[in-house]
Amino acid sequence: MISKIIFNKITFNNLDYKKFNKIISKKGFFVFPAAPALASIKSHGLYHKSIQKADLVFFDSGFFVLLLRIFKNIKVDKFSGYKFLNLFFNYLRKNKKKKVFCIDPNLTFSKSNKIYLKKLGLKKTYNFLAPVYDKDKLVDKKLLKIIKKVKPNFIITNIGGGVQEVLGLYLKRNLKFKTTILCTGGAISFFTGDQAPINNFIDKLYLGWLVRLVFNPLIFFKRYIRGLRLIPMVFFDKIKVINS
Repeated sequence: MISKIIFNKITFNNLDYKKFNKIISKKGFFVFPAAPALASIKSHGLYHKSIQKADLVFFDSGFFVLLLRIFKNIKVDKFSGYKFLNLFFNYLRKNKKKKVFCIDPNLTFSKSNKIYLKKLGLKKTYNFLAPVYDKDKLVDKKLLKIIKKVKPNFIITNIGGGVQEVLGLYLKRNLKFKTTILCTGGAISFFTGDQAPINNFIDKLYLGWLVRLVFNPLIFFKRYIRGLRLIPMVFFDKIKVINS
């Protein structure tokens, strides 16, 4: 069984969603790179470095998983940010004393996220409205100060890919207490209703990209075109497979 692969110096973990409780018990920095962001690693050094330093890198991209099968005959299991959050929210329903800290892109999404987490029955939730970060010089002492005071069990970065991972690494390096940083981007919006309506069936069939494209074609068409650069990267790259 394949446990990991190394692609462009990034170690991806082939994780079993049925062992979610074991996964979530690990403290650390978790990332879910989508195809368009993954295709940018050669031009965005800090993003590349950030996901290299992550404690767990998930196979979020169905496109990447398919390319591995087609070009390299490597079979791994997709574990999307949507699937992870679905399991995570079920976990929180049973662990209502956990502190959850959301870093949100705008006020509208922040309100929706707060309402949704409260509906799970959580007693302590916190929301921080993210400024427009310079991903090349990312520093946020105000955010650090608040998080150090709150000491949340989980930090969810609900901002765009390519920036949230850089922020996640910044937090990992500057926080002295143990916490879990989840770079799931906009995936929480599938649950709040602020983004395309995706469900388990659509996610299982790798059709999340199509629903998002129909829901918001202007944004996602350009994004998915960029993701096509992943094709030659997978085809030509020497990928190392690590078996358990």
